Amino acid sequence: MAVKILVADDEPYITTVLARKLENAGFDVLVASDGQEAYERGIAESPDLIITDLQMPIMNGLEVCARLAAELPVPIPTLLLTAKGFELDPDEVERLPIQQVLTKPFSPRDLVKKVKEALKVPVAT
Repeated sequence: MAVKILVADDEPYITTVLARKLENAGFDVLVASDGQEAYERGIAESPDLIITDLQMPIMNGLEVCARLAAELPVPIPTLLLTAKGFELDPDEVERLPIQQVLTKPFSPRDLVKKVKEALKVPVAT
């Protein structure tokens, strides 16, 4: 069974590029365009990993992580995307299943590598 990744971002360009790169790397990709949709897809689909933007409409990425962590029996590892210079509370990040915080702009190729590392999939060098 393929690994399922949920990509949540309100910028269609980012979700399109990431979905294409992740699919080319062999992952099944689900897409959400706001925090509420990300939360609902997370509950319904139980992805193996979430990549979420911090700043999204309806519910931000931290709120999505917190709600999913409170409701699911097993936390979903998460990569959090944020705009450069946006301050995060380290304690809040620490208490959630956030594997890594990545600053925009980022390389989609590097993100695929980070996904494989988070999922403990061998990474080709």
